[in-house]
Amino acid sequence: MGLSDALVWALAIFAYFFLGAYHQLGTQVIIMIILALSLDLAIGYSGIESLGHAVFFGIGAYAAALFALNVLSEPLTGLVVGGLAAGAFGFVTGLLVLRVRGLTQVILTIAIGAVVLQVATTWKSVTGGDDGLAGYQVAPILGRYSFDLYGHTAYLYSLCVLAFVFALARILVNSPFGYVLRGIRDNDQRMRMLGVPVAARLLLIYSISAAIAGVAGAISAQVTGLVATDSLSFLLSGNVLIMLLIGGMGRLTGAFIGGIIFVIFSDRAAAIDPFNWLFMLGGLLILAVRFTPQGVGPWIDRMGGYLLDRRRKP
Repeated sequence: MGLSDALVWALAIFAYFFLGAYHQLGTQVIIMIILALSLDLAIGYSGIESLGHAVFFGIGAYAAALFALNVLSEPLTGLVVGGLAAGAFGFVTGLLVLRVRGLTQVILTIAIGAVVLQVATTWKSVTGGDDGLAGYQVAPILGRYSFDLYGHTAYLYSLCVLAFVFALARILVNSPFGYVLRGIRDNDQRMRMLGVPVAARLLLIYSISAAIAGVAGAISAQVTGLVATDSLSFLLSGNVLIMLLIGGMGRLTGAFIGGIIFVIFSDRAAAIDPFNWLFMLGGLLILAVRFTPQGVGPWIDRMGGYLLDRRRKP
């Protein structure tokens, strides 16, 4: 575990005691971290180029909300339903998306997201259309812990889910399967020559990535009590990619660092100047790409190693 790994987990745990009135913002940070983790599995570890990952987030959110509205309001079951719905959609669309590479693949992911967004907007009887889907109740977690107005329960709930997802992702990327994915990312033709079923491996990780994004969407639906069509938007897909660029791709804690910086910076910038905050965000991205092209995570590890070396010297 590098210095950046230790820092982000310590920050996530201790933040609960110091956030005060900002637990809802902290919950939003955690949700975006889970979504960024899912995208990193696809892009950073597998080389799947996607600019439509928000579609899985939105499908997970709608699935969890509809499940709570029509079937069962128990949140953990809704979480599983959201993940399974998004994972199944990822499997089906992956059969098409993974047949191509490069720019064509990017355009396909955008197109699929646009189609699903249009369906959600027009199918008002199910999704609520532009008004969003609301009016559903979520039961207390394990029958005891209700979602309170200030977001204390939501923060701990989402943090526990993040810990589970992170542990699963770490096991995955450090397994033989994870090393095969890196090989496919670096040279898929060579992996084919070695007898690796490249298409099947990519389809599996794409489905897993979609399922994790769906879990993030399900949490969002449960803690906010509303699912809007912007949960499927291209803007959200772009924002998550920016988080990875800031934090660093191909390293799980990059999603943590990028998510924390992006969400908090966006919130503060919008509070300072509601009309021009996007200029500030653009400036942040330019600085990040210019001075930390591999992301902030590796830079933190290098600085930590440098400071430790200096302390060890007599």
